[in-house]
Order: sequence, then structure tokens, then C-alpha cells
Amino acid sequence: MIKQHVSGTVYGVVLNDHASLRKIGNETLAAAPYKGAPKAPAMYIKPANTRVACGGVVSLPAGTMNVEVGATIGLVIGRAAARLARDNALEAVAGIVLAADLSLPHASYYRPAIREKCFDGALPLCSVKPLVDLANLQLRTEFDGLVVEQRSLADLVRDPAQLLVDVTEFMTLAEGDVLLVGVSYQAPQAATGSQVRISAEGVGSLNFSIAGAQQ
Repeated sequence: MIKQHVSGTVYGVVLNDHASLRKIGNETLAAAPYKGAPKAPAMYIKPANTRVACGGVVSLPAGTMNVEVGATIGLVIGRAAARLARDNALEAVAGIVLAADLSLPHASYYRPAIREKCFDGALPLCSVKPLVDLANLQLRTEFDGLVVEQRSLADLVRDPAQLLVDVTEFMTLAEGDVLLVGVSYQAPQAATGSQVRISAEGVGSLNFSIAGAQQ
């Protein structure tokens, strides 16, 4: 039985939706160092220091006034998963979490964005929820009660099943690990003092606030 809260490693991917690929543009993707859209999942890790529970406060690094809020879904792995097949890949998923993948604004994915994506509190998560149909799931992001983004998982380049297949082709996901299905390129930016809410029908909501650096 999966734990209510995330305990394993959290992996994220970028450029896994068509809207982001259009926004970054074919000219940029074709130029060095990218030389084309990703042919495999472009991954990164959100370490344990980034996790914040629903209702928490995220204190931004000193000198930072805004943060990108990438609304996404995390697939919580229920058993060791390696070389999964598409037709049964989701059987390895024990549940899902709403996640806010926070990033300090940055222009390039070429240099590993450790400071920008891995600061303390950079991954608010809700508790683990039962797996639902993700094909057309709608994610809504609100700042101070105003909707700033709505996105559908139908726009993913690799849907959850295919993402699991492609990731487990070269690495094993352990029980309790989480695979985030992707965030918007240049996601909406929240300012210090903002109250953030991410929600999806049938899943619930994730709420947290943004504060300045602690003195």
C-alpha cells in the first residue's frame, strides 16, 4: 500500500507538451545546443529539500520577487518499474499528486538549473490521491483567486503511459518515486505575497503561499 505522502525521488521533465514547444519555437530548438526537439525525456530531479505540504509557505531565495509556478501531475510509483510496456505501464502507478514545480525565471534549459529549480520549498505537493483518468485532465492555476493558467494533459507530447515507457527504458523507478509529467515553458509567475491554488476535477486542490526570503 502506497504511503499518503511522497517519500521517494521526484523526477521532472521539460518540453513535454505541444504548447511549450510552440512557445519556445522551432528556430530556437533547431539551434545549438538543442539542435531539435527532445528525442527522449529531458529530465531533472527535485530533491527532498524542495518539498512543501499543502497549506505551506514557500520562502523565495534572497533577492527574488517572482517565481514560475508550473502546475503538473506526479505519478506515484507503486512497485519497482523497469522497461514497462505501454499497454500496462499505468499498472505501476499507485496514485497521483498535484504538484507545483516552482522555478526561478531562467531562459535556457542547456545549463543545469540547480539554483533555479532546487531551492528550498520549490515543490509544493498534495497528499497522494487515487489514480484517475488522466487523458483529458484539466489543471487550473489561480493566484489570489484569479485564474492565470488552464492546461490539459491532452496536450502532452508523451502521455503518462508513454512517458513511463520512455523513462523506464533506461532507468528503474523505485516504489515511492514520483514522475512529474511536465510543466509549461515560462509558466505564470507569482509574486511574493501571492496565494496560489492548483486544482483538477476529481483530484482536489493544492494551496500554498509565496513569501520573501526569511530574515
